[in-house]
Amino acid sequence: MARIDMRKTHRLGMAAVLGLEGYSRTHLPKRLYELVKLRASHLNQCHYCINMHTTALSKDGETPERMAAVATGTLPHPLFDDRENAALILTDHLTRIDPATGISDDVWAQTARHFDETQLGNLVLGIATINVFNRVSIATRLEA
Repeated sequence: MARIDMRKTHRLGMAAVLGLEGYSRTHLPKRLYELVKLRASHLNQCHYCINMHTTALSKDGETPERMAAVATGTLPHPLFDDRENAALILTDHLTRIDPATGISDDVWAQTARHFDETQLGNLVLGIATINVFNRVSIATRLEA
């Protein structure tokens, strides 16, 4: 059972997060964004979001093998193209920021090879958005 229903108790705050989600959803390729959201959700062990994004990817025709590869975290992975691998690797680094180094120049440069500046900024916002949702879901104990 959820500890608190943030949609009821903190409507304005959740509306702001949903606004960021709406922006990200319309500024990133749908499948790529769902893969990023699934990867971050696995890293954060947010079962509510893992279920949601696995379902969305399945409905969109994503293969079970690729979804399983997102869960294993072995990156780069041969089932993903270079652009997808770069996005997933950046997701790992932005979700689990190293306190000593932050995001390395190598990771940033690798990602920037596949995304222009606008796309890269949109990707960063998308990764940040799913991390907000994961933390809210985990803190409030939303159930899948």
